[in-house]
Amino acid sequence: MNRSGRERRPLQKSLRLHWQLYLLVLLPIMYFVIFKYIPMFNSVLAFKEYNITKGIWGSPWVGFKYFELFFENPVAWTLIKNTLHISLYQLAVTFPVPILLALALNEIRNGRFKRTVQMVTYAPHFISTVVMVSIIMLFLSPRLGIVNTILNAFGMESVNFLGSSKLFSTVFVFSELWQTAGYSAIIFLAALAGIDPSLYEAAKVDGASRMQKIRHVDLPGILPAAVIVLILSVGNIMALGFEKIYLLQNPLNLETSEIIATYVYKMGLLNANYSFATAVGLLNSIVNLVLLVIVNAAARRVSDNSLW
Repeated sequence: MNRSGRERRPLQKSLRLHWQLYLLVLLPIMYFVIFKYIPMFNSVLAFKEYNITKGIWGSPWVGFKYFELFFENPVAWTLIKNTLHISLYQLAVTFPVPILLALALNEIRNGRFKRTVQMVTYAPHFISTVVMVSIIMLFLSPRLGIVNTILNAFGMESVNFLGSSKLFSTVFVFSELWQTAGYSAIIFLAALAGIDPSLYEAAKVDGASRMQKIRHVDLPGILPAAVIVLILSVGNIMALGFEKIYLLQNPLNLETSEIIATYVYKMGLLNANYSFATAVGLLNSIVNLVLLVIVNAAARRVSDNSLW
């Protein structure tokens, strides 16, 4: 029997024995191929003058025309500034809080109280974006919102949070923190659960306090997971999701709430300028990819932890 035949036999045996696992893996692979990889071929639309009758591949080439149009547009730098501002603000707030929450939950010895805190902090993650935006609007309503009711009780004037361009990023970031902090902490709780118990015993023998255990045992134990999460977060800086921001937008806060994602949606779907929107979206993705590679290389050099 030739070498290729010997190599196929173990594969065939593995397929017969573990076909359920292969079938289970096949579904997510199909999802990524159909909805992520195949649509990438249509990015060629960014370099074409789209004609609906000729289709994507039959439309004429225009080179970098739409990339130039975007940078010549005065609104381009405002979009980039708003996207970077909200993304970096979100990263600075939402990255450390789940770590602190996981460390705090790890120190709780009362099981019932710990489960209650986990349920309360995890629950907002499962609320849909539309419902979450409705809750935010109700809470921050200038007349009847609970936040302004509390402010009025202390003798302060009502604040139109969603009508202020200066407050929009703060409203978005802290509502995002409320919605994601508990669920994001699961990763760090899992990392804490994987720490060798003998390290805690050694720290106890050495007379380490609770804070010293956190500093010298817990933090080094979750560092690899934290680095990976940070790399992925930085790699998505320019890919700020538009759903929540778009729903919170209004003419009063548009100055700071208009980001690249919402602009692409409006230009591509509402104005039917598909080539221009594709060019802007492709540029956004390329910047994300470059940032991901740079941060991954920096993390590998500094801490020896990286995605690849």
